Amino acid sequence: MCTIAGFPSRSSLRARLVATVLIFSVGGNAVAETLNFDNAPVGMPPEGWTLTMTGKGEPKWTVEAEPSAPSKPNVLKQSGRATFPVAIRRDTAIRNGFVEVKFKAVSGSEDRAAGIIWRARDADNYYVVRANALEDNVVLYKTIKGIRTSLGIVGRKGGYGVSAPVTSGQWHVLRCDFAGGRFKVSYDGKPIFEVEDATIVDAGMIGLWTKADSVTLFDDLTYGEIK
Repeated sequence: MCTIAGFPSRSSLRARLVATVLIFSVGGNAVAETLNFDNAPVGMPPEGWTLTMTGKGEPKWTVEAEPSAPSKPNVLKQSGRATFPVAIRRDTAIRNGFVEVKFKAVSGSEDRAAGIIWRARDADNYYVVRANALEDNVVLYKTIKGIRTSLGIVGRKGGYGVSAPVTSGQWHVLRCDFAGGRFKVSYDGKPIFEVEDATIVDAGMIGLWTKADSVTLFDDLTYGEIK
């Protein structure tokens, strides 16, 4: 990863931006942005997002100070309760590209999950891959008209996602690279499975996701489009 020459300093960015944005090249054919929420007001929802849910409930998305944040001082925290709390970045429209986030599952007795969304039309239609600290697995779904369906893994018959250690109270990295109907999922820097699906083919928004009573922290949300 390399920053563009002449990119302003962190102190300059904090003075000018709601969320720090880093621009860099990816494989020579994509441009990516990283949002770390460091200049957003603490205790408030971040600007530029639709903070909502799939289903019912009362989600709560706020920027909070967090000593353990990978990019200090702030994170985006979901601490409400809903069927699926959803945060959608409104100014994105990506068909082929990637989305990646660092997350920490803090608590939740019904669920303890963190997810990333892509090709979202709205809060009821999108793809999502999530990691779950209560189940220790990573699963990819499509959500169509508010109904979530898990998708099968390429080269395997049956099953439900893949097992992976999702330790509560620790930071992890979740990523999906998507092009056409092929989705490649990586967890903590390692590719773990691929999925094929052609339900949503148009460009859409990216975002973040949790489930039920999950209290989850997010930082360094990175996304980009393949040109």
